Amino acid sequence: MRADRLVATLLLMQSRGRVTAAELAEELEVSVATARRDLEALSAAGVPVYPQPGRGGGWSLVGGARTDLSGLSATEAQALFLLVGPAAAVSDKAKAALRKLVRALPPTFRADAEAAAGATMIDPTRWGERDRRRPEMVDLLQSAVVRGRKVRLIYTSGARERSERLIDPWGLVDKDDIWYLLAGTERGQRTFRVDRIVEAEPTDQPAERPDDFTLATAWDKVVGEVEQRRSRTWATVLIETRYVPILRDHFGRHRETEADLDDGRSRMRIAAPTPLDLARNLAGWGTQVDVLDPPAVQAELARIGTELAGRYA
Repeated sequence: MRADRLVATLLLMQSRGRVTAAELAEELEVSVATARRDLEALSAAGVPVYPQPGRGGGWSLVGGARTDLSGLSATEAQALFLLVGPAAAVSDKAKAALRKLVRALPPTFRADAEAAAGATMIDPTRWGERDRRRPEMVDLLQSAVVRGRKVRLIYTSGARERSERLIDPWGLVDKDDIWYLLAGTERGQRTFRVDRIVEAEPTDQPAERPDDFTLATAWDKVVGEVEQRRSRTWATVLIETRYVPILRDHFGRHRETEADLDDGRSRMRIAAPTPLDLARNLAGWGTQVDVLDPPAVQAELARIGTELAGRYA
């Protein structure tokens, strides 16, 4: 994970005093572009690292080579440990890196840094469910991302069509306990659900990755496209104002600001991929929700009502 890599970058800089992006890339087995982005991210986050241009240059901690991270202020140290601390709860490697970084801090900073590291944690187990461990496939793909190697996949689509692909792995995202792989293919960037990957075989071929690629930006674009598909059909509904929070919570970002009427009801705009999806979500409300438009949603509700009446009348 990136937090591990940022910690390793700081440890390397404090031991050597000065590093180049190429040296860092070789040590951490990432691309030069990734190493440079990590250094720039540390600098942008307020960690006192800065570049020295020209021959013999590189990146250094403020004050030059040090035996500790005294270039960090107390506030910066706390910010760094708030970032890394939660990862230590689910990763032994992150926990080991955290211990090393604590020892590298000035003594006066250690107590606050350790408190910051323990202020937040991640519990991957949901209430009432068995422990959900990260799929082994994720570890394999993550290694390929870090090492910058192409991967040969056998993938099953949502339509259950199986295909074989040679991809450039760019990054992994965990969303609601479902892992996604963002990768480059001969047709451009693609997103693969990890649980649909039947087989994955890393190769010795170097992976290609755009210099301007960032995982966060790419994922934001994926989310935007998915959300757009999920809100293709809009409906205007009337509902008692006291029930508005329930609909608001159910449809999330797929709704527009409601208007309160004088009769104790509110008007809302809600969205779903198709008229049938909207009708299925609203049918359980019966006559408590009045659908004003579009006719397609009204027709689906009528059809569902007729089917239920025919079976249970």
